[in-house]
Amino acid sequence: MRGGIQMKKWLFFLFAVLAVIVLTACTANESAGEGDPSESNDSDDAQTEEPSEKVLYLNNGVEPTSFDPPIGFDSNSWQALNNLMEGLTRLGKDDQPQPATAEDWDISDDGKEYTFYIRDDAKWSNGDDVTADDFVYAWKRMLDPETGSPAAFLGYFIEGGEAFNSGEGSADDVAVVAEDDKTFKVTLTAPTGYFLNVIANPAFFPINQAVAEENPEWFAEADTFVGNGPFILESWKHDTSMVMAKNDQYWDAETVKLDKVNWAMVNDSNTEYQMYQSGDLDTSGVPSDMAEELMSGDDVIIEDQAGTYFYRFNVTKEPFQNTKIRKAFAMAVDQQQIVEYVTKNGEKPAYGFVAPGFTGPSGNDFRETNGNLVEFDPEKAKTLLEEGMAEEGYDELPPVTLSYNTSDSHKAIAETLQQMLKQNIGVDVELANAEWNVFLQDQKDLKHQLSRSSFLHDYADPINALESFITDSSMNRTGWSNAEFDGLIAKAKAEANEEKRWEYMYEAEKVLFDEMPIFPIYFYNQVLLQKENVTGIVRHPVGYMELKWADKN
Repeated sequence: MRGGIQMKKWLFFLFAVLAVIVLTACTANESAGEGDPSESNDSDDAQTEEPSEKVLYLNNGVEPTSFDPPIGFDSNSWQALNNLMEGLTRLGKDDQPQPATAEDWDISDDGKEYTFYIRDDAKWSNGDDVTADDFVYAWKRMLDPETGSPAAFLGYFIEGGEAFNSGEGSADDVAVVAEDDKTFKVTLTAPTGYFLNVIANPAFFPINQAVAEENPEWFAEADTFVGNGPFILESWKHDTSMVMAKNDQYWDAETVKLDKVNWAMVNDSNTEYQMYQSGDLDTSGVPSDMAEELMSGDDVIIEDQAGTYFYRFNVTKEPFQNTKIRKAFAMAVDQQQIVEYVTKNGEKPAYGFVAPGFTGPSGNDFRETNGNLVEFDPEKAKTLLEEGMAEEGYDELPPVTLSYNTSDSHKAIAETLQQMLKQNIGVDVELANAEWNVFLQDQKDLKHQLSRSSFLHDYADPINALESFITDSSMNRTGWSNAEFDGLIAKAKAEANEEKRWEYMYEAEKVLFDEMPIFPIYFYNQVLLQKENVTGIVRHPVGYMELKWADKN
């Protein structure tokens, strides 16, 4: 039954006067970490707010990959993009999907057809109406193989979506339709109970078709960016900082309390913490070398996060074409030691890929039911390495390079793995690092042998973690392919019976670890420091951050 839902809150009058703060323009390049982070500079993006403004200071770490919704498919882009734009649904304070650009929807009796009713007052930041055609255009563009979206697999739930993306069908076959300006209909391949959660992902944000057709690079600069979310992109100095301002065109602008959000791009945890101490940031991560000192403070926030820190083997490069050699490397790594003595942020060591927190139809957690699929065992690792080398005819192991994207925390873990591999199985590995965008592209192009990675859930279901490793998935990045695994994932995605669906997923994860194209390090949590005068930031376990309800007093 259709029933419009709209959440509104009255804006409280301000009574506190904020001091003038100048954003330190630190960059995520080789100079990050040099100099005094509390000193301001003459950057054009250094923002001085009016006394009555509420300005939140955050750190994005690095330059966003892209603000083109189907391309910026990572946490470096999501944090800001999720506040600049909005889909049909948005995750609420309870982490569940709620009406957003769509005020309501109908679901057919067979669970395959969704009809969304877009709000009459849903506007783009340039004043244009948000229409059903904007969603049709955006979703088909995400699935268009010419777009090359790493998120396209999410659209395979849609009838005709996979065929179009794989080049076997056309855009006309994708079952998304604008019935009128404000009515959008989508037909799915099978009933998908978590579909409303899936489409909260930024990959499903609409795109202003008229703007995109006039300027295909509309998303690349602040002065051309057009969004429909709580904030607009006021300025963007690439690799240095961004400023978002409240979007007065947003349908729920009354709820938004912040006037601006200033984002630094500082890729060093100690520099970030120094900026937090000096008042240049309102939140900060906890540097691992200060964890014991800081974790008991009143400003520490610890929240759940559904995701896994892991390493990918490239099975197309020697020596990792051999399963036993891959398993030897995986079993030579002591995850417990890493979380206790390297990261030190209370993470759980990972012995499977699906993170804790997903409850199955039996009432049990997925991780508990499927158990530990890889464990630290240096003696067995040595045996497997010897057997694998014999199978390949190696007298000595080919040189191995472990790659990671530039970050002090990634470096610390990589150096620890380097030591463990040397100590536990006698293997020397070289370390190599690169800036994020270069590293990511090389990983996608299968140029690395062994590389660090991370997975944060796009939506709250175990299938999202597992489907990353099907053959030819843009998220696979290992060169690994297994027909049994692919079949189990396909069955799980088509299965309406929840008990059977979960059994398929349990089995798929076991197949993944039986061949070991990846090995896990730890399950993510969210540990950060936050100023006491900052409230209302919502950090979802699936990795999006909401500033719609944030406030600063």
